[in-house]
Amino acid sequence: MKRVITYGTFDLLHYGHINLLRRAKELGDYLVVAISTDEFNRNEKHKETYFSYEQRKQLLEAIRYVDLVIPEENWQQKRSDMHEYHIDTFVMGDDWKGKFDFLKEEGVEVVYLPRTPEISSSKMKADLYDAASVGESILNHDNINTDEEAKSNF
Repeated sequence: MKRVITYGTFDLLHYGHINLLRRAKELGDYLVVAISTDEFNRNEKHKETYFSYEQRKQLLEAIRYVDLVIPEENWQQKRSDMHEYHIDTFVMGDDWKGKFDFLKEEGVEVVYLPRTPEISSSKMKADLYDAASVGESILNHDNINTDEEAKSNF
């Protein structure tokens, strides 16, 4: 059985993440996804997530390409994870190209996959921030009339 691993925060899950996970799974039989804990994101990556670790874990566990979700608690654990989970292939987006080549010393193949160019969590956050600064929508579930007869009077 060929085992693959990838790492990430996976906050604001989107189709670019799904593309990465699908392509990573195509490289083997069993996909391990290590997601950054809230503490690791806050203390080492200096970013806050919208969803908590447990919420992000639950989302990833629901994806058919993912076989196991584990916590990423620090940068250094990657070396030991390769052995603990019997990893054959380490996968990351190509925005990290060259940063994890040292894992080849652990006997694993290192693959950098192209990102889905038009989407990222950072772009989504920026777009949402821009939309919020323009003003909130006044439309919500409370003021939508779903009565077909009432709509036909317009």
